[in-house]
Amino acid sequence: MGNARNIAFWVVLFLLVFTMFQMYNGSSGSMQSQTVSYSTFVDDVEGGNVSDVTLDGEQVRFVKGGKEYVTIKPGDAEVTDLLIANDVPVEAEQQAQSGFQAFLMTILPFLLLIGVWIYFMNRMQGGGKGGAMGFGKSKAKMLTEKHGRVTFDDVAGIDEAKEELEEIVEFLRNPQKFSRLGGKIPKGALLEGPPGTGKTLLARAIAGEAGVPFFTISGSDFVEMFVGVGASRVRDMFEQAKKNAPCIVFIDEIDAVGRSRGAGYGGGNDEREQTLNQLLVEMDGFEANEGVIIIAATNRKDVLDPALLRPGRFDRQVTVGNPDIKGREKILNVHARKTPLGPDVDLRIIARGTPGFSGADLANLVNEAALMAARVGRRFVAMHDFEQAKDKIMMGAERRSMVLTQDQKEKTAYHEAGHAIVGINLEKCDPVYKATIIPRGGALGMVMSLPEMDKLQMFKDEAEQRIAMTMAGKAAEIIKYGADSVSSGPVGDIMQASQLARAMVMRYGMSDKVGNIDYQEAAAGYQGGGGAGGFSVSAATKELIESEVKRIIDEGYDLAYKIIEEKNVEFERLAQGLLEYETLTGEEIARVVKGEPPHIDEDDDSNKPDEGNASVTAIPKAKGKKSGPSGDGGMEPEPT
Repeated sequence: MGNARNIAFWVVLFLLVFTMFQMYNGSSGSMQSQTVSYSTFVDDVEGGNVSDVTLDGEQVRFVKGGKEYVTIKPGDAEVTDLLIANDVPVEAEQQAQSGFQAFLMTILPFLLLIGVWIYFMNRMQGGGKGGAMGFGKSKAKMLTEKHGRVTFDDVAGIDEAKEELEEIVEFLRNPQKFSRLGGKIPKGALLEGPPGTGKTLLARAIAGEAGVPFFTISGSDFVEMFVGVGASRVRDMFEQAKKNAPCIVFIDEIDAVGRSRGAGYGGGNDEREQTLNQLLVEMDGFEANEGVIIIAATNRKDVLDPALLRPGRFDRQVTVGNPDIKGREKILNVHARKTPLGPDVDLRIIARGTPGFSGADLANLVNEAALMAARVGRRFVAMHDFEQAKDKIMMGAERRSMVLTQDQKEKTAYHEAGHAIVGINLEKCDPVYKATIIPRGGALGMVMSLPEMDKLQMFKDEAEQRIAMTMAGKAAEIIKYGADSVSSGPVGDIMQASQLARAMVMRYGMSDKVGNIDYQEAAAGYQGGGGAGGFSVSAATKELIESEVKRIIDEGYDLAYKIIEEKNVEFERLAQGLLEYETLTGEEIARVVKGEPPHIDEDDDSNKPDEGNASVTAIPKAKGKKSGPSGDGGMEPEPT
């Protein structure tokens, strides 16, 4: 219907232009002839001065003396008899074209008005979704994978989630396999997990595998400032889906519209809640939606309305978490398909070195490594490029252009040496992966400690030793320069230690005095903002929590101070090694503290040991879980 309206509009426009062109030609021709009266024309005919006459309806064109003249005959005049009686040649022009033009001139205004009316009605009623009345139309787009089609072969590292969704695809392909036992197709599946774990990629894989219409829309596309628009878009989306059933509708970031009702303003009558109400009714209301499967993705499942999560709406809630070591290796293989790898690249080692990385992090790692190889003109990506890319992602880009005095470098070296020495001598601390005094990100130096395997739990002794390693930078500065010369460098360390200690006391139940009570719910009240959720703590409990947090941090500091004093020789060696080489890997640190030179190829002009076999010096740590704290300048606090 919309195409017919558009064709009609263009036809009317063509006719209008054509008629104006014809009228212009006719008027131009008329302007070349001189108009005379009919009586003059009769006198010239009778006088034998007219050589040729052309009759064109009421218009009479004649030639006199080589010039053309025009006159209009009266209605009762017999021009033909006059011309024949005086032996004047007569020609008559066919009137069909003029009649057609006259007809067009008669109906053209009406056609023009009808065409303009059709055009604007088409725009207002949804022929263009951006039109004046197109607010209530759904913005869902049917996904076509003509280029870059994604299948389940392109999804790796999340096998359990993939299996859940593969069953939905199988149901669409062969419904009799399940319906003969009374099974019904799931109405919805909710994909929940941290950012970058592959939720949207899974949805694209379903679109590539299912072979049925696949609509995609974002949760934010439903909500507008106009009342009722969101609910109208939900209705329109389901109407489109029903017309194409069986089909799949993917709603990305559903928390934008699916938040719990009653939590906003307007007494529960705001636009977002009305949109959610309509979504609930459409998914499982009085009328059943057969053959329409809703797949949604969010990383904020905790804020979704309970009515949205019940069976009958989202029958399956699939957790898409960060991949384990096997999953990371599979993901790296997927992303490295189009990247030429060098003979020294071992994706298994890279997978072991990236615990905690999401699928998006690993894709970024491969891309950064390829960019670094291309920057130096290499034809393939080497292991060294992956190591540099990994360091850039986890620690930030090197800031070699930053001007530091020798005193600043020295204090940074001793600060980082303190972290490394304590980390080496505490059994529960993660192995030291790398130490550097080259400024990276917001820090003037850094020690990275990475777990040997994926960690799923935190133990009390591990947390206490991690706090000791965190506070080792300040202890090292005080031991070397005295309490009066301590710098502001430990600011990031103090933040990390404080957050971890508070988590131990308030959340993990690792303080005997405070007990096994979760005070995290009252964190807002604890920080002076009033109770949260109607729960608050007394002044005595706040004081007890603070005293326990301070005790844990002080004990960690004392332990770090004691270790550095006992290992003062190794401490000095490592600090001097960092001043000389700027960056040391885990194996090189172990040699330096023993008084041995780090292993460097003598044929290599570079004196940076991290450019050697850094890929096997230690097992890299999870992104965002830096157990090795930063040095001068501070880093982001460790998440708890």
